[in-house]
Amino acid sequence: MKNNNIYWHHGIVNRKHREKSKGHRSCCLWFTGLSGSGKSTTACHFEEYLHRNGVHSYLLDGDNIRHGLNKDLGFSPEDRCENIRRIGETAKLFVDAGVVVLASFISPYIKDRQAVRQLFCEGDFIEIHVSCALDVCEQRDPKGLYKKARSGEISNFTGISAPYEAPVSAEIIIDTGVSSLEENVVQIVSYLQQNNYLHM
Repeated sequence: MKNNNIYWHHGIVNRKHREKSKGHRSCCLWFTGLSGSGKSTTACHFEEYLHRNGVHSYLLDGDNIRHGLNKDLGFSPEDRCENIRRIGETAKLFVDAGVVVLASFISPYIKDRQAVRQLFCEGDFIEIHVSCALDVCEQRDPKGLYKKARSGEISNFTGISAPYEAPVSAEIIIDTGVSSLEENVVQIVSYLQQNNYLHM
């Protein structure tokens, strides 16, 4: 049952203070795409770029989160929804802390990603569709998951036995089957610079 006697406590130090001390604007970069599309690889290299350039950032990765915060969740549609809800709330706290947060999650459902977007102020949520053809993702199959899904060892696997709903209006679209890792990082950096998130 929801408790109606809980109130948000506003501190003396706010997001603007934190952004000023860090010297840059905070935001959430949400990487979504099929397993094997290159979400984590792209996010990791982009985080390394930010770190080298003095930008305070943190990467939230799908597998890592399921080791701790969301280890009680499975892969049913309901659990997937709750997984993304929790990540959205966590990312929102990072943005309030003045950090550029990179969230790398399959997040297969449009409604769940839209629910996360609505947690943020206008411009604070940047959806990045890490596009890649399913056959290319299967050829990569870095964790051997597609093979297991095809053999029936894994159920509710996105792209095989569960749907993936591609973004219809992502701020950034990268195609890892066509562009190189370096080109994709440059594309993301360019977007952030052109829209005044980064000044470097």
